[in-house]
Amino acid sequence: MLIDDNKIDLFVNQRIIEKYNPEVKTRVFNNGNSALSFLKLLDLKETIESETIPSVILLDINMPEMSGFNFFKEFKQLSTLLKNKIEVYILSSSTSPDDVRKAQNESLCAGYITKPLTVDKLKSLLDKSVNMIQDEPFKKIV
Repeated sequence: MLIDDNKIDLFVNQRIIEKYNPEVKTRVFNNGNSALSFLKLLDLKETIESETIPSVILLDINMPEMSGFNFFKEFKQLSTLLKNKIEVYILSSSTSPDDVRKAQNESLCAGYITKPLTVDKLKSLLDKSVNMIQDEPFKKIV
């Protein structure tokens, strides 16, 4: 799942994901509210088909309606079952140490990736996602 208010970034990032693996199904949302609405609908279902649950969310920080950090506040309200199936990564153009530190302090943030997204960064993220290291739950991918 991609969440970003910039339509060009959404388009480019979706193409990078398709280049990495054409079989990956990607959902795109141009704001955090619409993404949360989708996730809340999934959360209400008694049975959730595993292919409808995103395994990874790439989340922009700076968005007008809802910042990435505000998204986390709402995301925490979802069921533990759903939250445990999803890894949320910040994907931002911000290189501010304050933003990185804030992301590190966010318990549900799996890592921080600086834009632009590349196939190599995506591969690093997915390798980390598959081989979660207990000692290093947060990863900064520059």
